[in-house]
Amino acid sequence: MHLRKVIAAVLIPFAAAVLVGLAVLWPGGAPAHERTGVGFDRQTQDATVTKVVEVSCKEAGASGVPPTGDTSTAEGSSAVQQEKGTCKRATIRVDSGDDKGRTFTEIVQPDQSRQLQEGQKVVVAYEPSAPKDLQYSVTDVNRRLPMALLAGIFAVAVVVVGRLRGVMALVALAISFMVLNFFILPAILQGSNPLVVAVVGASAIMLIALYLCHGLSARTSVAVLGTLISLLLIGILGSVFIDWAALTGNTDDNTGLIHGLYPTIDMSGLLLAGIIIGSLGVLDDVTVTQTSAVWELHEANPSMGWRGLYRAGIRIGRDHIASVVNTLVLAYAGAALPLLLLFSIAQSSVGTVANSELVAEEIVRTLVGSIGLVASVPVTTALAALVVSADRPGTEPAIEAPVVPARGGRGRRRKR
Repeated sequence: MHLRKVIAAVLIPFAAAVLVGLAVLWPGGAPAHERTGVGFDRQTQDATVTKVVEVSCKEAGASGVPPTGDTSTAEGSSAVQQEKGTCKRATIRVDSGDDKGRTFTEIVQPDQSRQLQEGQKVVVAYEPSAPKDLQYSVTDVNRRLPMALLAGIFAVAVVVVGRLRGVMALVALAISFMVLNFFILPAILQGSNPLVVAVVGASAIMLIALYLCHGLSARTSVAVLGTLISLLLIGILGSVFIDWAALTGNTDDNTGLIHGLYPTIDMSGLLLAGIIIGSLGVLDDVTVTQTSAVWELHEANPSMGWRGLYRAGIRIGRDHIASVVNTLVLAYAGAALPLLLLFSIAQSSVGTVANSELVAEEIVRTLVGSIGLVASVPVTTALAALVVSADRPGTEPAIEAPVVPARGGRGRRRKR
């Protein structure tokens, strides 16, 4: 019970500090800015492709009709195809906004990866300062329906298999998105320190998700404490190596746009915040699994002391480490696969690839997160073993005392 009091003495002030941090840093919403019309910073509307007809590329080019907003066309190759190829003229109807019902046309080149089809739902960008016939352009396909259907299948699968726990997991997931959308992102845009915001937001997500899904118990508290210690380690290592490796966090068009719109944002701090938030989800899995394993081991063999519980739990943890670390590496490699292909095409050496900031960011992100995951296993297992054995101490099996011959031919059992 003493250890439970110690854990409570740590977690209660920690939870109070998180609440204070949320109150102090809570933003009033994302600050307004004048749209640049670049990338994601554009006004968009829903639209539908109402008609598609084939036309000569040469004729379409001479007609002055603008090409589609799809930027995947390779430069230098479209000129020849405009002479010989067959293009498509698409008529698009705007379905939302002030110009609902308005139509415009675009030419789709034959070498574009995205080919428009009649009846297809699309997203169009709106630029009010452009000439009237150039104000709208197709930027993407409307994927809301298949994405919503997939989310629904996921939710049903979680509830069917997880039952009440599955429902609580979905509620926790919704709350996590709310914290991210209404606190973390607006607070960073308001100018708050990204690292402080990430720590407070991630801690709030951790407390809500773990206690909501697994209940208010000593087992959950151990998982929370193990996660907290590992997050602190990840934050320290990430801060040291991001600074040492001179990682700016400004490596692509999106981060460049953010820096251009909000130059006061610390981009390297934003990178560290991303590492902490990204590591949290996997850390929760590891710490909860290790804590549950130790508790179940004690239920199966109540006579096992804390050392035996730790040894058995750490053997389970080694298998977990091997699979989780490999998962992290493959996840980051999969996300950066197009970039790695570019390096392969350029026949760059491994050292050159690893030294580039784009790849170095992912390496630091992966290794720092993996170190935190590896550390979480012994830390959480030790805490769980100590707490469960202190709460319900194991009893060593009785040792049969040897029979000592007594006078008169009768034996008596020596007490031990």
